[in-house]
Amino acid sequence: MTELFIHWNVDPVICHIGSFGLRWYSLGFLFAFLFGYIIMLKIFKREKVEENYLDVLVIWMFVAILVGARLGHCLFYQPDYFLTSEHWLEIILPLDMRTGQFIGYQGLASHGAALAILIALWLFYRKKRMNPWWLLDRLVIVVALGGAFVRLGNLMNSEIYGVETSLPWGFVFERNHETVPKHPTQLYEALSYLVIFLVSYVVYRKKKGKLRTGVLFGWWLIALFGMRLIIEFVKEEQVDFEKGMLLDMGQWLSMPFIALGIVMVVLGYKGKISNQIFIPKK
Repeated sequence: MTELFIHWNVDPVICHIGSFGLRWYSLGFLFAFLFGYIIMLKIFKREKVEENYLDVLVIWMFVAILVGARLGHCLFYQPDYFLTSEHWLEIILPLDMRTGQFIGYQGLASHGAALAILIALWLFYRKKRMNPWWLLDRLVIVVALGGAFVRLGNLMNSEIYGVETSLPWGFVFERNHETVPKHPTQLYEALSYLVIFLVSYVVYRKKKGKLRTGVLFGWWLIALFGMRLIIEFVKEEQVDFEKGMLLDMGQWLSMPFIALGIVMVVLGYKGKISNQIFIPKK
């Protein structure tokens, strides 16, 4: 029956330009921001918000996602390694501090990126007075699409996959010297994020942008992190300390976001959150 399984041995590097290698994962990040910008630009034009706010916001989001995702991985998944005198500089420098060898950034965490986005939007509100909840109801649409691109990048890297399976769509990740099929959890997440993107965008279009502020963001949190929590049950442990745990780190980190989603839905339906695009100083 093994002939039914998918033998996966894709090179994570698309092509080399001198010593530089263009990776599928990097291309996924670029597509995430490109399509995200295009969709958000349409939303801003539809709701008659000046484009220059979006240009600044994209820069803030780019920095927040990269910094937050990196710090999230280092602090949530490998604090015993990175919070030492020998390795703490590797958080920001892609080098092995003992040898000086280039090792790249090994590890990004979506939960860290999510926290950083919330912080960045609060700071953006302080600077530009744009309602962060109004922004989140629209940003989550493109964040879900971006998440799908990133997970496809993980698939091309042959990383973050699941436990052994007998299902016919199991992947044998030959690049990692695997010999048995594993759940392609990258695909599970990518497909679920794509569905969440489509549903969110359709709801936004049907409502013609006239949403109860906070509701779409709340349901998005429940759906996305709920799927993440479920899929983690068939995902391999990412770090040693997860072995033997009832829930892994990704699941523990997902639960506060699900709880926040429930709170946002309740407050949004009750009309407790301002629907103004810009909130003047009191």
